[in-house]
Amino acid sequence: MGSVRWAFRCGSWAPGRSDWLFAARCIQPEEKERIGEFVFAKDAKSAMAGRLLLRRFICEKMGIPWSDIRLERSPRGKPYLAAPLRVSSDSGSHPQSWSFNVSHQGDFAVLAAEQGMQVGVDIMKTTMPGSSSVPEFFRIMTRQFTDYEWSFIQSAGSEHQQLAAFYRHWTLKESFIKAIGTGLGFNLQRIEFHLPSEPVTQDQVLHQTKMHLDGEEEEDWIFEESLLDADHHVAVALGRDSGPFPASLPPPSTFTLLSFSDLTASASPLTEEDPSYWESFRMKAGAPQRQRDAHSSQ
Repeated sequence: MGSVRWAFRCGSWAPGRSDWLFAARCIQPEEKERIGEFVFAKDAKSAMAGRLLLRRFICEKMGIPWSDIRLERSPRGKPYLAAPLRVSSDSGSHPQSWSFNVSHQGDFAVLAAEQGMQVGVDIMKTTMPGSSSVPEFFRIMTRQFTDYEWSFIQSAGSEHQQLAAFYRHWTLKESFIKAIGTGLGFNLQRIEFHLPSEPVTQDQVLHQTKMHLDGEEEEDWIFEESLLDADHHVAVALGRDSGPFPASLPPPSTFTLLSFSDLTASASPLTEEDPSYWESFRMKAGAPQRQRDAHSSQ
């Protein structure tokens, strides 16, 4: 069994011309074009980091040369390895298949990968809603959670603590949805999370959370929860690929924070340098006004 948990802090990444152009050369042309269409630099950086995380993982952990990797997206938007379809291993035997997933929101991009299991990951930053009060925000989101979950969220304490509980539940639901690849068509009220009494912290990973599906406790899924910092909740959903869970799973690991040098250590350029790509990025606004205001007030 193999397990990977990586994170990259996009929020404090201020790429210069050489780094941004090198990163752009090391991803597929259609992804470069898609990232270039983002209005805000914040979103472009997060998306770029996500693609580099995926390629670094496939290159270093699956042993596929960077230039041979071909990533595509499922109809629901989940990335998958389209080529090469055959992966060699040192032993000559067919290696146990990897499942991987990325998420980026707030100040981080994250990747979770697991051998022999389905995996989904989601990250959310606890922020005050920009255009409404917390009660109004919760009213708008009413249908996303069950009565039991709302009772937990609204009994958490202060408004900020309630928001933290809200985003904790949200990452759990999204990690499951991303693991099964269902997308927007799934009724989130079908799943209900029962959280342990222990608080989520930065230095350890909780894995006692239970999911109920259509009213029945699910035994085929494990959920890992942790904090990357005080405001960023991350959840990893792990589901059985085939057969029962191993009798003893290794303890879950915390996310390893990578630098830009780490992201590109195994990278090799796929395209020629495009100086106009830097000029376009340099002219982008950093983030939407609401996000800039929220950041300056914290």
